[in-house]
Amino acid sequence: MKQNVSTSAGTPGIKAPRGKAGTLLRDIIRDKWLYLMLLPGVIYFIIFKYVPMYGVSMAFMDYKPYTGFLGSPWVGLKHFERFFSEPQFGMLFRNTVILAVYNLVFFFPMPIILSLMLNEVRRAKFKNFVQTLIYIPHFVSWVVVVGIFYILLTTENGVLNELLYRITGEKIAFLLEAEWFRTMIITQSIWKEIGWGTVIFLAALAGVDLQQYEAARIDGASRWRQLWHITLPAIRSTIIILFILRLGNFLDSGFEHIFLMITPTNREVGEVFDTYVYTKGMTQAQYSYSAAVGLFKSAVGLVLVLGSNWLAKKFGEEGVY
Repeated sequence: MKQNVSTSAGTPGIKAPRGKAGTLLRDIIRDKWLYLMLLPGVIYFIIFKYVPMYGVSMAFMDYKPYTGFLGSPWVGLKHFERFFSEPQFGMLFRNTVILAVYNLVFFFPMPIILSLMLNEVRRAKFKNFVQTLIYIPHFVSWVVVVGIFYILLTTENGVLNELLYRITGEKIAFLLEAEWFRTMIITQSIWKEIGWGTVIFLAALAGVDLQQYEAARIDGASRWRQLWHITLPAIRSTIIILFILRLGNFLDSGFEHIFLMITPTNREVGEVFDTYVYTKGMTQAQYSYSAAVGLFKSAVGLVLVLGSNWLAKKFGEEGVY
């Protein structure tokens, strides 16, 4: 008499696949609807993230639009050597890194601080009103944001400058003087994005067990003690993950924002890699050279993400992966 071979699910007559491939296949069959929901996102990343990576090869060739990728000559590291030997490289690197450090030091902590403050508000209606109010600037384009600051700070009938003139008898060219450029950039970034940055932190704070606060109050802990020993440790992993992800965009200064703020008088401190790529690639049609500059930025971001993730793991944190 023949004996039926049973699978792990107990179905007779079907031999169960073995090994990791078999386990993966069983998981896919079991959770097929979940994988089907995942499919649109996978297709999006394949089409818009992975397929365009073929264009990275442009950085290693003298790309000509009329000959295409296959007909353009391969030049190796020629464009990278040119970029690193450019007299402007030091200025571009300095300006980009300074703005990036400003963003990490001044902008990154602000959503955390604001989230902690909102978390202490007990009146739900007032809290929802404040959240809605600070979210709105995120949906305003940089063109409008720069226009608002122009109206406020221009030396010709600017609201704040007129007020300053009545108090001190002098006006300050905030939008033209080089020493005010970085302050203006960071201030505008904070005003526009601080509210949207609180979304993830408020979600993390919502998951804190309220019984911990009750136990702390019974033990006599003040609000500051509760904040330091309960709230901050609860969102520490979220802070670290977002910090690592931000390092991946360390050299991304935001082309549109910087481009709108640059003037001939502040270009020395305002020119960054993003605006340089636009100038070389779009206005001067140096496609391969601008691709090399963009690849350099991406390589630096990759190294920073891998390094910071390794450090996070070494100190016992979760990290990104």
